[in-house]
Amino acid sequence: MKQSLITLFERDIQRLYNEIEAYSNDAALWVLPSTIKNTGGNLALHLCGNLNHFIGAILGNTGYVRERELEFSTKDVSIKQLLGAIDEVKTVVTTTLQGLSDEQLNEDYPLEPLGYRMTTDYFLIHLSGHLNYHLGQINYHRRLLNH
Repeated sequence: MKQSLITLFERDIQRLYNEIEAYSNDAALWVLPSTIKNTGGNLALHLCGNLNHFIGAILGNTGYVRERELEFSTKDVSIKQLLGAIDEVKTVVTTTLQGLSDEQLNEDYPLEPLGYRMTTDYFLIHLSGHLNYHLGQINYHRRLLNH
């Protein structure tokens, strides 16, 4: 199970990297068409914050302090800066997951972010789905702007 989680997170964080890299320019990341609630840039910041918090800080004790509201209010971060943040979160996620034992994966996750107790492996599967949900939104945002 652990190796499958590592493989999926590495694959999908790389997809996030590729999506951000595919934007035509820095400004395109922050364009907010009236029919969309979040920019590609803000969704990338949100995913980095989410993974750094729930995997890095909570499971890996990295000391990361999340400022969730800034994930959605920060603007004008460059493609290069976002790619750096994505590289960093990929390392944090991989290192943290590699350090977990099978026993830890089967234990309750230390928090109840969904409002109920769940095992760590269950919550990691949820986080993978969350990553992919927003990855699809970023892809759609980018393609709308790059038509």
